[in-house]
Amino acid sequence: MGRTARSRNDGRVKDRLIDELIGNIRGVIADGVVDEKEAIFIGQWIENHREIADKWPVNVLYVRLTEMLKDGILSEDEQQELLETLRDLTGDTSLFQESNKSTTLPIDKPAPAVEFSGKTFCLTGKFVFGSTFDCEKTITEMGGEVVQMPGKETDYLVIGELCSPDWVHTTFGRSIEKGVELKQQGHPITILSEEHWVNSLSQG
Repeated sequence: MGRTARSRNDGRVKDRLIDELIGNIRGVIADGVVDEKEAIFIGQWIENHREIADKWPVNVLYVRLTEMLKDGILSEDEQQELLETLRDLTGDTSLFQESNKSTTLPIDKPAPAVEFSGKTFCLTGKFVFGSTFDCEKTITEMGGEVVQMPGKETDYLVIGELCSPDWVHTTFGRSIEKGVELKQQGHPITILSEEHWVNSLSQG
């Protein structure tokens, strides 16, 4: 089997595993509650299928599960946060379904290298990585600055992956429109997906 055929076959296997994970998650959240046993079940399922554990967004979900469960307790706030995240991941705008991802988001392609130190970031949308506070804290710890709306001095606008294809009709759509407007005016603002931003954290 040639390298291309092998790669295609590997891709199909991973797609099937991700479909299985989606099914498991849908079963877990069907009753509108995620308890510790169910969270542990999802985490262990990912551990048992390491071939997709580093695939976006399974990698970030696994890290969040591990963080939530490290004290052995899933608090009510964590249960609610996890439930909302799992609902977003398996909804109509599921990150796992490539065809459902918005193709109208004005993300820079190819995605450039991301610098953090001394750079200004604006975050918009909902993030798989964590809450807005978690994302902002990560940026400041790496030497960057966070602003609430993009402006002439903004280096990066990062769009959360839980962003509806109908972003134009949402409140965070204003930040995206402002970013596009600044770019059209010649300001060197870079518009990034959360996936590229997360991948850049390990290289920053």
